[in-house]
Amino acid sequence: MSKFLTEGPRTGRARLVAWTVAVLAGSLAAAGCGDQDNGGRGTRGADREAEQPSGSTWAAGITPEWMSKQMGLTVPATAKSAEAAYEITSRFDTGLLTFTLTSSEAERYLKENPPKGKWLRPTAAATDAEPHDFAHFGLPEPETVKDGVRYGHICPGADAPQATGTPSGPSEDPFGSSDAYDMPDERCVRLYAHEYSPDRTRVYLRAHYDPGLSDLPASSSPLN
Repeated sequence: MSKFLTEGPRTGRARLVAWTVAVLAGSLAAAGCGDQDNGGRGTRGADREAEQPSGSTWAAGITPEWMSKQMGLTVPATAKSAEAAYEITSRFDTGLLTFTLTSSEAERYLKENPPKGKWLRPTAAATDAEPHDFAHFGLPEPETVKDGVRYGHICPGADAPQATGTPSGPSEDPFGSSDAYDMPDERCVRLYAHEYSPDRTRVYLRAHYDPGLSDLPASSSPLN
């Protein structure tokens, strides 16, 4: 016989109500139904698993400081949720860096790091972009977001290592519909700025390099 029925009507009902409330609270917490800032991850961002191409590895020991040095772009001291990664493949290597800023800080950062040309806004979100690069951090790929997004190529000075350009298509094409390398003679980084809330912006930075970058951290070893 149910424990709720053997303890008397009032006690049984009280315990049943308490149990129901606890289950509902746990379900809401697991579903992430709260008002906490999730850094622009979206409702499904953390659930998306990065797809690892055959023969590629993620280097260990990659920090935002190290990656920002390779890109030639600083991470503001006020940045939150900074993350970085470096993927090694036989064709080209990919450096990733992301962080969040307040809206005013982001505007200042974009002004200090202007694009080659002008800031562009996507006319549509890419619905066929496979989760891979920023999914490594539990984030949606910036190409899959349309509203509140600006993007462009940032080309820092000669102090940064030589990037190979972006093998994701022309600068006017944010969704990688071409395998052509754009701007191969400049040290350029693709930047996406996503205003994911009225007062917060997530910055996505992606750069590609020739395979075998020699400046990998000494503690770095491949991570499958």
